[in-house]
Amino acid sequence: MREDGAVTSATEQPESPAMDSLAMNRPAAGSGAPAAVRLIATDLDGTLLRDDKTVSERTVAALAAAERAGIEVFFVTGRPARWMGVVSEHVHGHGLAICGNGAAVVDLRDGGRLIDVRSLAPVDALSVAAALREAAPGVSFAVDRSSGVHYEPGYPPFQFEPGATIAPVEKLLADGNEYAHHPILKLLAHHPEMAPDAFLELARSIAGHHATFTRSSPTALLEISGLGVSKASTLARCCAERGIAPAEVVAFGDMPNDLEMLSWAGTSYAMGNAHPAVLAATTHRTETNYEDGVAVVIERILAG
Repeated sequence: MREDGAVTSATEQPESPAMDSLAMNRPAAGSGAPAAVRLIATDLDGTLLRDDKTVSERTVAALAAAERAGIEVFFVTGRPARWMGVVSEHVHGHGLAICGNGAAVVDLRDGGRLIDVRSLAPVDALSVAAALREAAPGVSFAVDRSSGVHYEPGYPPFQFEPGATIAPVEKLLADGNEYAHHPILKLLAHHPEMAPDAFLELARSIAGHHATFTRSSPTALLEISGLGVSKASTLARCCAERGIAPAEVVAFGDMPNDLEMLSWAGTSYAMGNAHPAVLAATTHRTETNYEDGVAVVIERILAG
C-alpha cells in the first residue's frame, strides 16, 4: 500500500531466487487480453479505488459480472487485512485477497481471517533494523503485525491506529513482547532526511540478503517483507494451487510495488494515472482509477 497515498519514483528490486522462478514461468508479452481469462488480479489504491477510496457502481457491477462469468477476482494490495473495509462489501463469490504486499492471503467474507501467512522472521527484522540503524542514523521503525502496527517514538504515527504500542524496535521485536506470537507482515523504516531512492538502494545493499525491500511513498519510507515475498510471488502460489497459468491472468496496477505482479501476469494494464515506471513496464494502458479503468477492461473482456 502507498503509506501516504502518493506517487513516487521506482528503483529496481534485485532478483531473488523466488523471482527467478517466477521469471521462468512468465509468458512472453502479447497484445490484447488472453483467449481465456480465469483470474483478474487488481491493486486497490490508485487502481480499483477512486481517489476518495470508494468503489464506483460501475466497478462493482463489473466485478460481479466477472465472477458470474467464472472469472476469479483477487484484490492484491499492500494494505493489511484490517484496512480492507473499503472493498469488503464487493467480494462477491470467493472473497479472497492478497494483503501486505504478498505477506498474507485473507478471507474477506470471514472478517479478514488469515488463510496463509508469509511472515518476516523476527531475527531477520532485527538484522535489518540493526544494519539500517548503523548505516543511516536517524532511521525509525514500525512493526506491522497481523494484529496491528506498533512503532518507535520517532516514527510518523499511523493515523488509523492511534492505540499502537510505542517502543524501540528491539523491544517490539523481542521474543517476550506481548505481540510476539502475531506474525510480522512488514517492517517499515522511515528516514527524515535521506532521498527515497538513495535510502532504498542503501538498504538493499546492506540487508538485501535478509528481506525484500520496496517503497511506495514520496518520502524515504521502506516497506520490508520476508525474503522473496511480493505481490507476484504470492499471486503465483495462489494461481498454482488453482491450476491457473500466468497466461490466464489479467493484472492491474499503478505503483512500483505492482511491477513484479504486472510482469508476471500474462496480460497487464497500467492505469492512466500510473507511475512512469509502471507505464514503461506494461504493454497495455487503461483509463485512470477515477475513470473506472479496471471496469473498462473487464467489460471489454466479457464482451469479447
